[in-house]
Amino acid sequence: MNKPIIIGNWKLNGSKYSIQTFVRNFFKELSNFKKCNIIIAPPNIYLDFFKNILFNKNLISLCAQDVDFNNYGSFTGETSPLMLKDIGVKYVIIGHSERRFYHKEDDQVITKKFSSLKKIGLIPIICIGETKTEKLQDKTIDVICYKQLNSIIEKMGVESLNDSIIAYEPIWAIGTGKAANPNEVQIIHESIRQFIFKKNSQTAKKVKILYGGSINEKNAIKFFEKQDVDGLLVGNAALETKIFSRIINEISYYNKNNN
Repeated sequence: MNKPIIIGNWKLNGSKYSIQTFVRNFFKELSNFKKCNIIIAPPNIYLDFFKNILFNKNLISLCAQDVDFNNYGSFTGETSPLMLKDIGVKYVIIGHSERRFYHKEDDQVITKKFSSLKKIGLIPIICIGETKTEKLQDKTIDVICYKQLNSIIEKMGVESLNDSIIAYEPIWAIGTGKAANPNEVQIIHESIRQFIFKKNSQTAKKVKILYGGSINEKNAIKFFEKQDVDGLLVGNAALETKIFSRIINEISYYNKNNN
């Protein structure tokens, strides 16, 4: 199988000092990191600094937490896809529930961002997820597939999901310490893949689907061992060097084909 994908989303956390400390300690803690595709998303202002601290090691890929859909122009305070590509960013998170909630980004805005990233060769990490109310009303698949994902598919075509990453993050689990049930996550991931399969079987096989939402060192492997979970999007736990490295080490040594 392909390498597991482990993404650390630092959100609004970090400083020059903490980044230097993180990098120095991180590689001491890792024992088998080459078996994972490790992606880290520091705040945008530290992306270039983080890259330089890595000394051009190809062990961690650089990810932005968000992007504007314009490449240039009178858009004060925004960061464009071209700027991110210019400093060596490879991945970009879009559609995170915090952007949807606090910045009122809807599916149309997220689709525009997706389109802009694909045009210049950056890899979108598309976050999808349902609220607690939507879950209780049994609307999870309707929301994440027929609304959130389908907005991109209708505009860009299902093949646009090739070389993209989907991150299922139930909104009610993010930052709450209450992770979803791994068995339920497998059912949801399988449903996402089946939804895509009906439109294009090859895209369904290629697309990577990650889980995120209160991931920690105790539950990480329980999610990853599920067949349709290709990796994890880690939030708070990615800020703690020892915890994040333990998650990566454990997943590195886990072989789905032998379990």
